[in-house]
Amino acid sequence: MGSSGSESAAGPSPSSSSVSRVNLPPSLEARRIPGLPRAAYYIANFITEEEEQAILHKVETAPKARWRQLTHRRLQTWPSDLIKDTLVDARPLPDWLEKPVVARLLSIPVDDTEHSNDESQPRHIFAESPHGRPNHVLINEYPPNTGIMPHKDGLAYYPVVCTVSLGASLCLNLYRSKDDGALDPNPVWRVLQEPRSLLITTGELYTDYLHGIDPIAIDVDLSPDTVANWSLLGDSSAFESGINERKVRISLTYRDVLKVSKLGSKLGPMFKRP
Repeated sequence: MGSSGSESAAGPSPSSSSVSRVNLPPSLEARRIPGLPRAAYYIANFITEEEEQAILHKVETAPKARWRQLTHRRLQTWPSDLIKDTLVDARPLPDWLEKPVVARLLSIPVDDTEHSNDESQPRHIFAESPHGRPNHVLINEYPPNTGIMPHKDGLAYYPVVCTVSLGASLCLNLYRSKDDGALDPNPVWRVLQEPRSLLITTGELYTDYLHGIDPIAIDVDLSPDTVANWSLLGDSSAFESGINERKVRISLTYRDVLKVSKLGSKLGPMFKRP
């Protein structure tokens, strides 16, 4: 990973002069979020500013038919929507969603233990998923005052979610249900997602907890005591005032859809969105 300009976990914290560099850890364990169930990781500066701008350009210039307009926000799905929890269009993701994100996801070992004599093939986060890699990307646009209700991602996906944030920061809230099954309205944790960062949730966080985003213009009460990943932020000084004024944030959510239509792989163009 040295050729990508990565720094080790023990390296210096990113500064204004180094923020455009990739900051890949030696393993995901080095970026595990403290205090959360073990399988939650945060990597600041997972992509560079130049890569971020290139992806944003592709998102913004996508054909209009690619966007689905919801009540308060809009989204894109690649390579296609799901029908009855099945990925109909089984073609590979476009290059601009594959590179550099997927290549880096598959290059970072889950932990520091040696799983193979071939160090070029580490046991990555998707190593045990059905397709060995993400095959679906959901792109969400979150203007200020826009959020999403607490929810679980469901059974259509392998229980690993990798989210790359672009353009702006916001807080993701994590919730759990009460003993009677009702949702506890108070989040158990908050995770602050910076531009160019990667958040990975899996295991217990995927199956037992809900996640959501408050529809607000400003995230408040930000501190080491209230933000679970504060120690892993790329630039915590940007939030020393305790607030984050939201701007338009784009999220790329990478997952492996469990069921893929064989018919769709043969007749993909029939189901293709532009």
